[in-house]
Amino acid sequence: MALNLADLRKEYTQRGLHEADAAPHPFDQFERWFTEAQDADFGEANAMTLATATPDGQPEARIVLLKGIQDEGFLFYTNYASAKGQALDANPKAALLFFWAPLERQVRIEGRVERAPAAVSDAYFASRPRGSQLGAWASPQSTVISGRERLDDGLAEVRERYDGQDHIDRPPHWGGYRVVAERIEFWQGRPNRLHDRLLYTRAADGAWRRERLAP
Repeated sequence: MALNLADLRKEYTQRGLHEADAAPHPFDQFERWFTEAQDADFGEANAMTLATATPDGQPEARIVLLKGIQDEGFLFYTNYASAKGQALDANPKAALLFFWAPLERQVRIEGRVERAPAAVSDAYFASRPRGSQLGAWASPQSTVISGRERLDDGLAEVRERYDGQDHIDRPPHWGGYRVVAERIEFWQGRPNRLHDRLLYTRAADGAWRRERLAP
């Protein structure tokens, strides 16, 4: 099947991003944009692409959900033994990408990655719906399984194990990661592909430098 993609294009005309209007600190700017994305109500504003690399340098990407910001780091949760968990243990660097198409905006984040403290992971796990808690125990994430029945049987087994118990322990193989931002770029679509790009870079002393990039 031949796809004609050459004529698929969109002109970005909604607004601009000027230095005078941008916050001096990138996390303040992120909060502004994230709040506007939530208010726009187009669904899962916290969905972000997480890009990692395997030990042999193979890039991998998938969508995960932002679940918090702590100490200038972006939090998400997963199975430590999953493909992304193994990649991050071997190469603790990652990139994040938010794309808010209705607002014609992107946010790109790069930084080192560390596991969240156990207490943070415990607190978040306790806040999850019971079904999600059970699912974290039932799924051997990223491993090859024989079929859907493997998941259904695993969930039934975990349900039986915790039947009648209000509290479900966090699995030792499941928890949070924190992407500690070193570079954050805010991208606003503009006409003629002359987009606005403001890049914040963390200096050695922890201060943030802001620069404009050519599109």
